[in-house]
Amino acid sequence: MSDAIVGHDGLARCPWAESSDEMRVYHDTEWGRSVRDERGLFERLTLEAFQSGLSWAIVLRKRPRFREVFADFDPEVVAAYDGARVAELLDDAGIIRNRTKVEATIANAAAVRALEGGFADLVWSFAPPARPRPASVADVPAVTPESKALAASLKRHGFVFVGPTTAYALMQATGMVDDHLAGCHVRTEPV
Repeated sequence: MSDAIVGHDGLARCPWAESSDEMRVYHDTEWGRSVRDERGLFERLTLEAFQSGLSWAIVLRKRPRFREVFADFDPEVVAAYDGARVAELLDDAGIIRNRTKVEATIANAAAVRALEGGFADLVWSFAPPARPRPASVADVPAVTPESKALAASLKRHGFVFVGPTTAYALMQATGMVDDHLAGCHVRTEPV
């Protein structure tokens, strides 16, 4: 039996998607879909890091402002941010004002730029083999051997504030794994 729940529109979804209209749209149109471009991956990595310890709904509500202040997640622009820009960001109520996470975003932008072979190739090299969708929320892991390896590799390449849990959330968000529940109506393309 699946933990998927039927929404007011008659479609079965992962339970978290029914918490708000915004979450439903994100679930149905974005989460678990393949993201292979540098900016898209840098955005997801950044947002997953900002989500650490918080609700994804908070990050999702603030995403438009994150896109503005981080130059649509252009790593070249963000890598050049200085102390004055950090101070401005910490005064911006439109984002999550956490110095460690803001500084990590800048450091990670520099790490993206320094990668030989590209950020997308590095991240996607850790995609696990396809597996059946989980039947229940309890079957969805928080960490996997692949997410541990991805986090370790990112750290070796100069990335910060990215542990195995954040790496796994990145894998889920970008379609490297399909953790939509077995009963969920959303269909994603295989990796």
